[in-house]
Amino acid sequence: MAVKYQKSAGLTDNALTYCPGCTHGIVHKLVGECLVELGLLPDTIGIASVGCSVFSYDFFNCDMQQAPHGRACAVATGIKRVLPDNIIFTYQGDGDLASIGIAETIHAANRGENITVIFVNNAIYGMTGGQMAPTSLIGQKTTTSPFGRVLQQHGSPIKVSEMFATIDGVAYLERVTVTTPKHIRNAKKAIKKAFQYQQEKRGFTMVEILSTCPVNWGIKPVDSLKWLEEHMIPVFPLKLFKDTGEFHE
Repeated sequence: MAVKYQKSAGLTDNALTYCPGCTHGIVHKLVGECLVELGLLPDTIGIASVGCSVFSYDFFNCDMQQAPHGRACAVATGIKRVLPDNIIFTYQGDGDLASIGIAETIHAANRGENITVIFVNNAIYGMTGGQMAPTSLIGQKTTTSPFGRVLQQHGSPIKVSEMFATIDGVAYLERVTVTTPKHIRNAKKAIKKAFQYQQEKRGFTMVEILSTCPVNWGIKPVDSLKWLEEHMIPVFPLKLFKDTGEFHE
């Protein structure tokens, strides 16, 4: 019987342990497929951050390194400078990247470190109990904002991609999502381009992926996809923010 579809060799045989409806699994699949299709998997090192993303070291079928909370880009910088010919990527959530790790990430981008950041934004702290994150929406209820995020008290959601688009060291930056087959295809193209640009030594690349967290959002998995499209995309529009274009040595 001809094989029509099979699990990517970029992923291990471990069963995913994410909550039902969480789209981390889809993002993992896309990252794994891109690394295999580009022939980069044997030379890739991934950095697992703290949060739900910490479990990624069980699932990506490449060398993985655990980083302290928020320090993924600092760890990635060190590894890349020691092993400049390897592909180095971080896999980070919004709590890890946009809160405790925002300084490390900004300065890695500003230095033009030749690494790739996979930034999964679900607008809430997932693993630690559903607290308000830097990207939580105005009015969004969390365990630390039970009456909703209030602009006057908590400020606006941080728009990471818009901020990073102003940094000269960024070679490629796009925001995507994985709520529909079309969006999944677009997300894969973005992830693949980010890895290709790193391969070509263009500099810092990042793909922000709007993701779901049905458990901490308190809604059903199918409804979470609709909630993301209706509430998150208007605040975090899907967009290509920066592309340095043709590479010149």
